[in-house]
Amino acid sequence: MTPLVTPVTPVPASQLLIVDPQNDFCDIPGATLPVTGADADMKRLAAWVDQAGAALADIVVTLDSHPVYAIERPAFWRQGGPAMDGPGVGGEAVLPVAPFTQIRAADVREGRYSPRDAALREAVLAYLDALEASPRKYVLMVWPTHCVVGTWGHNVHGELAAALGRWEATRLRTVEKVLKGQNPMTEQYSAVRAEVPIDSDPRTQTNHAVVNRIVDFPGLTFIAGEASSHCVAATAEDLFAAMSPERLARIVLIEDAMSPVGGFEAGAGSFLDRARALGVRTMTAAQALGLLSA
Repeated sequence: MTPLVTPVTPVPASQLLIVDPQNDFCDIPGATLPVTGADADMKRLAAWVDQAGAALADIVVTLDSHPVYAIERPAFWRQGGPAMDGPGVGGEAVLPVAPFTQIRAADVREGRYSPRDAALREAVLAYLDALEASPRKYVLMVWPTHCVVGTWGHNVHGELAAALGRWEATRLRTVEKVLKGQNPMTEQYSAVRAEVPIDSDPRTQTNHAVVNRIVDFPGLTFIAGEASSHCVAATAEDLFAAMSPERLARIVLIEDAMSPVGGFEAGAGSFLDRARALGVRTMTAAQALGLLSA
C-alpha cells in the first residue's frame, strides 16, 4: 500500500516595503537631514535583503522627491509680513527662516512669517488651516533642503542600492520605485497620499496602485526605512487603515532597520505601540530573517 502523504501547502513568498532609504536621511557625510542610526539601519537591511534572497517575491521602495523651492523648505519662507513689492526686490533684505522652524496659520496671519512670493499668501493660509485640521493635526515644519530630485541626497543608500541590484539580477525582477513629495504646495510624509491632497494633481491623491500592491499581497510584508517618526509611520498607518485584522497579522516592522528623527523619539515609540495594538508584529532583522526560514 502506498503510504499516505499529507500535502504541504506552500507558504507564499514575502514582500519588503522600504520607505525613503535615501542618502540625505542617513548619518553619513554630505547628508542634509541625517537621522542618527540610519546608516547602520540601511547596512543591516542590505545584508538582510541578500540573506532573504528567493524568499522575497516583491520589493517596493518609496523615494522622497522634492524641488529646492517648496512649502516645507527654507527657500519658500521669510520672516515678517509679506514684501510690498514681491520677494526680495526694491532693495529689501529677505530675513531667512531657519530649518526646524514650525509655522502655523496663526503665525502667517499675525505677520511672524510669510511666503516669499506674496501672491501665495491666501493659498498658504488655506493649506496651513487644512493641515492643522487634518487627522494627524500636523504643524508645518520647515525642514533642511533634502532629497532634491537628481542629487546625491535623493539616491538610495549605497550598500542597500547594491543589494537591491543583486536581488533584481538574481530574481529577474525589478524593484518598484515610488516617488512622493513632488508637488511644492503640499507636504507628503506618506507614500499613500499627500497630507493635504490637491484636486488638480493626481500625484498628491491616494496612490491606489501602492495600496493595492501592499494590501492585496498574499504573504508576509516586512516594512523598514527612514524615519520611523515620520515617513515610515505615516506610510504604514495609511496602509494599515486599508487592512483587515488577518492582513495586519501578516505585517512585520523591522525595528532595527528604522530610526526616528532626533527629538521625535516619542512619536516613533507611539507609532510602534499603535501598530502592535493592531496586531502588527515588530522584530529585529535577525528575528525577521528567522521568520522567513521557518
